[in-house]
Amino acid sequence: MTNEHRSFLGLPVKGDIIRGRNRVDQRPLEELQPLLQAVLDDPTIVEFGWRQYTPYFNDGEPCEFSAHAPWFRTDTDDEDASTWDLEMYDHPSLGDQPRSWDNATRTYVDRPYEGPDEARYRRCHDLASAIENTAFENVLLQAFGDHAEITVRKDGIEVETYEHE
Repeated sequence: MTNEHRSFLGLPVKGDIIRGRNRVDQRPLEELQPLLQAVLDDPTIVEFGWRQYTPYFNDGEPCEFSAHAPWFRTDTDDEDASTWDLEMYDHPSLGDQPRSWDNATRTYVDRPYEGPDEARYRRCHDLASAIENTAFENVLLQAFGDHAEITVRKDGIEVETYEHE
């Protein structure tokens, strides 16, 4: 779009302006804290974490930083289980709330929760959603850096370099 009636800091802007992706409004760390604390306060959650990185290649689309695959280890999970096996959705000990596609409304529909403790599942789900939601990208990037695997325990947070393709 050519626009000769724009200005930036009082200077006229001329030429073609190609709009990029609209970013989600960022939320402050203070809004993430209660979600994190609710999971930390749960005596059955041993540790949890996620991976965050900017992809190196994305099929021609812009490569953008994001957080991925939140996982949770409870005191009943196998301590040798991979974090990939402990991701939030279809978790072995937290349970799950399956979704199904409704062709008539063209939306996902939540089915009833299946598992041992729905309140615990909701606390973990809320934190996982916040981590994967792009609204905290700046906070997470500033706190833990790019290409990082984060593990949170009651006594601290460990950040390791995350190797990915």
